[in-house]
Amino acid sequence: MKTLILDGSLAGDRIGSFSAATLQADIAKRGWSSEVVLLREKKIGNCMGDFLCWFKSPGKCHVADDHLEISRKFIESDLVIFLTPVTFGGYSPTLKKMVDHMIQNTLPFFATHHGEIHHLQRYERYPDVLTIGWQSEPDAEAASIFRHLAWRNSINFYANVHGCGILSRNQDDRVKEAQLHRLLDQIERHESDAEPALPVINRSSATPTSLRRALLLVGSPRLEKSTSSSLGSYLFEQLRQHGVESETIFIYKAINTRERMDALRQAIDRVDLVVLAFPLYVDTLPAPVILALEDIVAHGTSKTKPTRFAAIVNCGFPNASQNASSIAVCSEFAREAEFEWMGGLSLGAGEGMVHARPLAELGGQGAPIRKALEIAAGELAQGQPISDNAQKLLARPLMPEWMFKLGGTIGWKMQARKFGTQKQLKARPYQKAV
Repeated sequence: MKTLILDGSLAGDRIGSFSAATLQADIAKRGWSSEVVLLREKKIGNCMGDFLCWFKSPGKCHVADDHLEISRKFIESDLVIFLTPVTFGGYSPTLKKMVDHMIQNTLPFFATHHGEIHHLQRYERYPDVLTIGWQSEPDAEAASIFRHLAWRNSINFYANVHGCGILSRNQDDRVKEAQLHRLLDQIERHESDAEPALPVINRSSATPTSLRRALLLVGSPRLEKSTSSSLGSYLFEQLRQHGVESETIFIYKAINTRERMDALRQAIDRVDLVVLAFPLYVDTLPAPVILALEDIVAHGTSKTKPTRFAAIVNCGFPNASQNASSIAVCSEFAREAEFEWMGGLSLGAGEGMVHARPLAELGGQGAPIRKALEIAAGELAQGQPISDNAQKLLARPLMPEWMFKLGGTIGWKMQARKFGTQKQLKARPYQKAV
């Protein structure tokens, strides 16, 4: 069995190097081959969400850096092991940056898989996946989110066998070794984890106080020309009608310099509410957004009272339920940052329906979206968490699945025609020549 270990740990994180070395020794005893890739030492750019890997250079990102060779190794492997510190119940930015590029290994077209709409397989076979995280100390809530995310990823990675394990820094090395051994045993027996449940996410129960100032963080690489910006901007238009002062910061600009990140944290200190609007990237937040959230927690806040925090996520699939892991990660960030969690709004088919247009231009089609955001704005302005009513209204499917599939097929073929690649859309650039 050919095994690829993708180590998403930071430099100096002993548990990452310990896990990789322990796994390699155990793998060798089983007669398998293995390779460790230290992702922090590789040049991997952020996925920009332009989908050019689907219709300009099908099956291959047009940005030539180290992730191309890693993607090839991923497809050629029988087993891929992800190693990462558990970060807000998700992956480290270092690992997530590579995971974000995995969309090139699927087709842009849609099919029903596990009862949901997913992208079709590009390759006939994919590796089994084992995801291993570690925590500073056991945290059941963050662990549940991590297991759910790993399970969701296994669906989109088309893994026949998948498992997930969580270590703790305070465990004895012999305990860690035994746990890693059991996880490899599980994969060798071809036993997959069952679907794990997400923890119940409790919203703020603090006494409501009127909102005075709010900050919108847009977590899309497309900046102003993004669906995330459209959704967040409409919510904030409604907040302003309630007399709330507002400010907007684009995370992909902020992370470029220390000065801009300092300014972002200072903006958080000035406001009562922070709203994060972002697109779903491989079941959770884009890597740069996770990096920014890490920075916020690391530096803390100088405020005497907690900041309120809410999120808006949109995915390209019609099933808003696929956003569940990302909303849970946002709630875990709020808990670790000691913010008051005000709830999350989840939209399916955001790219196809909104496509970065101002919501006022969507006419009747956009009425449910606008109504949900108007309800949420009224609640947040009064210091109340986002209600189930607003959440359910935004999550309601905007079109039948058959229409979504048909529209997606036509749309991607039209995009490919612009580059003359319509006959190469199903290319398999990482498949070994026979």
